[in-house]
Amino acid sequence: MSNQPTLSDALQARFFAPLRRKRTRRVGVELELPVWNLTPDAATDFSAVHAATEDFLSRFPFSDYVRDDEGAVYRATDPATRDELSFDCSYNTLELSFGPGEDLNETHRRFVSYYSALQDAFGHHGHALTGMGINPRWRVNRESPIGNGRYRMLLHHLKSYSKYGGSPQFHDHPDFGLFSCSSQTQVDADEDTLVPLINTFNLLEPFKAALLANSPFGERSETLCGRDALWSKSLHGLNPHNCGMYGVTLRSLADIEGYLESTSVYCVERGERYINFAPVPLREYLGLGTVVGEYWDGAAKVHRRCLITPSPADVAWLRPFKFEDLTQRGTVEFRSVCEQPVREAFASAAFHAGLSECVGELLALLSEDTVLYGHGYGATELRGMMIRRAWPSFVDRADLKAQLHRILDIAERGLALRGFGEEPLLDPLRERADTLASPAREHLSRLERGESLDSIAKDYGSL
Repeated sequence: MSNQPTLSDALQARFFAPLRRKRTRRVGVELELPVWNLTPDAATDFSAVHAATEDFLSRFPFSDYVRDDEGAVYRATDPATRDELSFDCSYNTLELSFGPGEDLNETHRRFVSYYSALQDAFGHHGHALTGMGINPRWRVNRESPIGNGRYRMLLHHLKSYSKYGGSPQFHDHPDFGLFSCSSQTQVDADEDTLVPLINTFNLLEPFKAALLANSPFGERSETLCGRDALWSKSLHGLNPHNCGMYGVTLRSLADIEGYLESTSVYCVERGERYINFAPVPLREYLGLGTVVGEYWDGAAKVHRRCLITPSPADVAWLRPFKFEDLTQRGTVEFRSVCEQPVREAFASAAFHAGLSECVGELLALLSEDTVLYGHGYGATELRGMMIRRAWPSFVDRADLKAQLHRILDIAERGLALRGFGEEPLLDPLRERADTLASPAREHLSRLERGESLDSIAKDYGSL
């Protein structure tokens, strides 16, 4: 009888073993902030980014520097708080990731301290950060990934979409990871809470779009959350189970394991080589004798073909990007929210943290909803409708406003249960529910009134 680990063994060890402990109220927050050049129509100057980074690192106790192939720091960590400054995919996007903590107010105080110092540092070099889901200079910025194995592999992989025909209908922005930005929140889960947490927040997605969309995109900016399509109509969406929403109601942990088996793997690491290959569902991948991949030969500056032998250990390289994503840390990561205006940056984290304390109450409300549900559409279809500038005709604005406030009431009660006085962090969402104006709607309205994109970016970047 073989002692080799099975696919189920590998999935259990990576995704499910961390759930076998008591759930805490710790919350992790990750903010991806566009870096933009204040000179009109000018691309981000990476030398300015590196100089501003060095200035910031001289003022805070970050260490454990990780450098790119040319010696520039692209990640640094504070060992005491586990806070991290990094660049996501390229030097056009700065990411602040905060070590998990119970009190969001304390995390927010650290954010304000870091952000103020960063804005000052970038300002000295003619650049700034902002709170938008699409970098305001995306059309002119360099399509250059960070010089390391992972990001070079990822962009090369995404650019290979033309090999895969026309289903789905891919967009022609494979570099979207270099200019689209999100606000991600992680909450603890355990074996008892995981399934209802994912199912309930999947139902919530259309309502979140009404409050939080902040990435207008498209020829006429008709899509308020362009990030959805940038992911789903890229090579990441070749297998729809790899990103976006769940098209099924999950009934058990076994269902989640089966869903993970159906997601595609597209890269592994062998030695110090990142290797990408045609996406293949995990359960099929392990049945293959060999897989043809590509890796970057840095000495020759070319991509070369190679053969790899699949292994259950390659589960470590599984990269689903679901809106409600089970991580290997025993958390659920909420990934559907665009980066928010900076002064509202922690509203989304408070929203998810509060609702996570009252999942049963939220599920009861959404199960009886007739404002969006009950008109013949499921959650995935409704999310697609609610990220559009023109909402469907059956949406009554007064009813939607009332329902959003009921959802926010539940979030507020959840924050009260947490006991840290975090309720005021929700205030920006109360205002957005009153006006039914997400940051994207406000953005487009201001453009139509004659305000410049640069003016809006400066405002969305102010604390």
